[in-house]
Amino acid sequence: MRIIYFFISGKNGGIALLRRMAFIFTLSACLWFFYIRGFAPVMPTSWLAGITGAENKGFLVYLQPDEGHTLDPLLAGDYASNRILVNIYEGLVRLQAGSPEPEPCLATRWEVSRDGLEWTFYLRSGVTFQDGTPFNAEAVKFNFERIVSGQNNSPYASFVFGMVQRVEVLNPSTVRFTLKYPYSPFLYNLAMPVAAMVSPAAVAKYKDDFWQHRAGTGPFIFKQWEKNKEIILQANAEYWGVKPAVPGVIFRTIPDAATRKSMLLSGAAHISEGISTAEIPSLQQKGFQVVSTPGLDLSYLGFYTDKGLFRNRALREIACQACDPRALAEELFPGEVITAAGPLPPRVLASDQTPERPQPNPEKARRDLISAGYGQGLPITLLAYSNARPYNPAGGEKLARVLAEQLNRAGFQCTIKVYPWEDFKKALLRQEGDAFIYGWTGDNGDPDNFLYTLFSSAQINSGLNATRYRNQEVDTLLQTARRTADDNLRSRIYRDVLLQVHQDVPMVFLHHSVKTLVTAGNIQGTGLQGPQRAPYLGRIQIIKNE
Repeated sequence: MRIIYFFISGKNGGIALLRRMAFIFTLSACLWFFYIRGFAPVMPTSWLAGITGAENKGFLVYLQPDEGHTLDPLLAGDYASNRILVNIYEGLVRLQAGSPEPEPCLATRWEVSRDGLEWTFYLRSGVTFQDGTPFNAEAVKFNFERIVSGQNNSPYASFVFGMVQRVEVLNPSTVRFTLKYPYSPFLYNLAMPVAAMVSPAAVAKYKDDFWQHRAGTGPFIFKQWEKNKEIILQANAEYWGVKPAVPGVIFRTIPDAATRKSMLLSGAAHISEGISTAEIPSLQQKGFQVVSTPGLDLSYLGFYTDKGLFRNRALREIACQACDPRALAEELFPGEVITAAGPLPPRVLASDQTPERPQPNPEKARRDLISAGYGQGLPITLLAYSNARPYNPAGGEKLARVLAEQLNRAGFQCTIKVYPWEDFKKALLRQEGDAFIYGWTGDNGDPDNFLYTLFSSAQINSGLNATRYRNQEVDTLLQTARRTADDNLRSRIYRDVLLQVHQDVPMVFLHHSVKTLVTAGNIQGTGLQGPQRAPYLGRIQIIKNE
């Protein structure tokens, strides 16, 4: 409790101060009455001026549970960094809000040659970088060369542009990419944050520190970063699109969920991530809004398919029968995930081709395990990571323990080994244990990014195909799909991939996340955009409630 002492001096001053105190007391009582009656605590924007400081008056306050490690698009692979980057930088294309489909951004249209090797982009006219220099075809070529130069240690360089043979400037507003081979996901790759355009002049002048200056084309400009506290962006008054309706945004880092909720209730913030779904109904009753969309990700239980017990497909099928992803979701994170039918998230191309999964049947799994010769039970070691992941908000250890209970009921005898994230990935590479909790966050919204990554034998050495699944027919189908431009034909090819994977059971598909924001009742225009469903705030409006 905080106690404030008032010192009264002088007769008139004392009377005036007492009157002020009486007014404040009455106002506080009224506000408390409205609060406990459940009315929405949506504060007038003028009240927030003191919260954000005079120079940042009217800025939108966004609460984040963590902060990223970089604001250079080339080096950013984490969601925490991308939630900021999506508001500063833009690419030739972007994913539609709430959809995995690309749409025009800095390019207004594009053409693809009949053989799928040449991609010609026609650039938006009149666009400038935030430093005033022009965005043109030379800038696009510069950014490509910066990505593939190998000097920046980008984790995505070869993935995004490894198939590109050359980039040509046809004229100031037209650029052509020539590929080494047809690659149908190429357009989706250009929607990734790593493919965002940065100012060549800013990079030349400031080198690696360019991101601290005006360097993007997006609706907001970087202003300040106070580590572990806040990142401040200001509106780009020269933005080529619809100009922001707020003067700026403050991304405030608040790790504690209870504090984030308290700040929303008090009016100290407009938007927050990481609010428990259990808290949402009461917040909605007070007038708060919820914005949500399925994440482009997957959580799964994986088996080593090339060694040990689970080299036997029959045992993988038995373990799959024992698992109940829906029950897991209801127990661990109700409302925060959706049950996965297969590896592809909803609305991704070919996700509707997923075979129907069998219903969980632990009793049959137990009988089948006995028939397989394991009447006394089957000991297995289950690996898990210790922290939460975007596709698993409960954390790997919690998920592993509840999953182990399901497996144990079917006759397995699970021992769980838990590692910090980096050590966990090393344990997977050396194939420790028998099975493991893992997941994948999509990079670009294309099905290839899930199916090729998780099931191509070419991805075994990288560790992305952690189950070490190897099927020559699947490899051939995946390569064919990559080189097929027609989406209807690609979808049919992926149907065959999904069917084969369904039959081989290299993993049990568990969940896809649901990305959720809670906003004050006077906020309009919140969007979740890009492969990682980051908050795009360029269309935000704060409706005054004076």
